Amino acid sequence: MAGGTGLRERKKLRTRRLLIEEALRLFEEKGFDETTVAEIAAAAEVSTRTFFSYFVSKEDVVFFDTPSRVGRVLAVIADRRPGEPVVDLLGRVADSVLAFDAEDVQLAMELAPARLRLIMSVPALQARALHQLFDVQRRVAEALRDAYAGELDPVEAAAALGAFVGAVKMALMASRDAGDPPERMWAAARRGIEIAVHGLRSLETGDRPHM
Repeated sequence: MAGGTGLRERKKLRTRRLLIEEALRLFEEKGFDETTVAEIAAAAEVSTRTFFSYFVSKEDVVFFDTPSRVGRVLAVIADRRPGEPVVDLLGRVADSVLAFDAEDVQLAMELAPARLRLIMSVPALQARALHQLFDVQRRVAEALRDAYAGELDPVEAAAALGAFVGAVKMALMASRDAGDPPERMWAAARRGIEIAVHGLRSLETGDRPHM
């Protein structure tokens, strides 16, 4: 990669990060509904037009890491290794989502407490989070079913993913409610994954109920 291109890309990443950080700060200080896009742009010292080149709306700023996380998940599933058990593939999915070398993961960890407070206090953001959760799980379950065509039926694919996501989500919530810092919350998520793995082993052994 040429040096100039690298500099431009780094500048874009810095601008995006600053927009996210300033938006979260303003949302906490003024309130989500009371904060305007123009104010976010001004705080980041960019134009409103520049804001919209990164995000479609204020809501998209709050959920800034969703597209990259979903993209990583789908890419890992699409690259299933020959004969790879579903539990191992989902383990690789988790590693990709929680990898600290990903820019959005690092930022999400830093902003986790503020973002969770915001989502829990704004009904519109709660609704957006719930909608995204169901939509993402549906897409990933379909990708998992396709990756294991002839091995997992739609119910098994959906249940496997639901068990996995549910374990991580509840572990994170328990850690958050205990007042843990972001680092311990991430560790709790990994512990949730380990617990979920034990239940998903039944998909490898064929120990499944038949209707």
